[in-house]
Amino acid sequence: MKIKKYAAIDIGSNAVRLLVSYVIISGKKVKFKKISLVRVPIRLGADVFVKGVISKRNKQRLLDAMMGFKYLIKAHEVEKYMAVATSAMREAVNGQEVVAEIKDKTGIEILIIDGAKEAELIAATDLEDLLDQNRTYLYVDVGGGSTEFSVFKNGHKTASKSFKLGTVRLLKNMVDKGEWDKAEKWVKDHVKNYGKVYLIGSGGNINKLFKMSGKTPGSPLSKVYLDAQYKFLKSMSYPERIKELDLNPDRADVIIPATKIYRRAMTWSSADKVYVPKIGLADGIIKYLYLMDKHAKKATTKPLA
Repeated sequence: MKIKKYAAIDIGSNAVRLLVSYVIISGKKVKFKKISLVRVPIRLGADVFVKGVISKRNKQRLLDAMMGFKYLIKAHEVEKYMAVATSAMREAVNGQEVVAEIKDKTGIEILIIDGAKEAELIAATDLEDLLDQNRTYLYVDVGGGSTEFSVFKNGHKTASKSFKLGTVRLLKNMVDKGEWDKAEKWVKDHVKNYGKVYLIGSGGNINKLFKMSGKTPGSPLSKVYLDAQYKFLKSMSYPERIKELDLNPDRADVIIPATKIYRRAMTWSSADKVYVPKIGLADGIIKYLYLMDKHAKKATTKPLA
């Protein structure tokens, strides 16, 4: 048996995350076991999608978070790690400047990835192990700046696409109808020949919706439930959602646009059920690190000094 320890840093438009995981290799069996997940709601997209730049305040907050992550990675004695930044960082005029400063002050090298690479990494999770080989799935990962769609048929991905439909972007009224139309057309075009489709949802908001449902792990949420929750959440004020539903302040606003995206994806694909495994971009990075190690490819950074 071999046991490795990897870390993934996901710098998103709504929050920044550090995931540390064991990879337990026993013969041909590989198990991914999460050790620690730290989330910091910096919300870079609130700067970028309105003003085009990361503010001085949020740049410092991000730098502080990366410094903290550096020491956590060292304390966990992580073998290898990978840090990626998505929609907000790639659209920020000063994105490369911020990345360079973080590298200089913390030693953490951040890779700014495009939507296609983001979708590829997300799809690299243990998702295939969760799929019924006889079903067609539309996988929807909703983030702060973008939503990644992937279609799976017979256990394999057949198509993937990223659209600028993110929760923070929607909150700031920075999404036009054309982007919705493009996403709808893409989904309909890629599922029309597959018969019945099931949705798989990932992201903090769908995980919260699932937890609020009280369902047992592995059970799907229905379209009827999401429709009802959407109306219920919209009927409450922001303070009420925090006080009465015990939602974190950085969750109480974005959960509504996130639910809207999942509902539309279900309508476009005619799916009436959504499954909610706890996987996302950080999980995909961990698996990517394992696969690169397995094939002896140099695709990761070394442990921090």
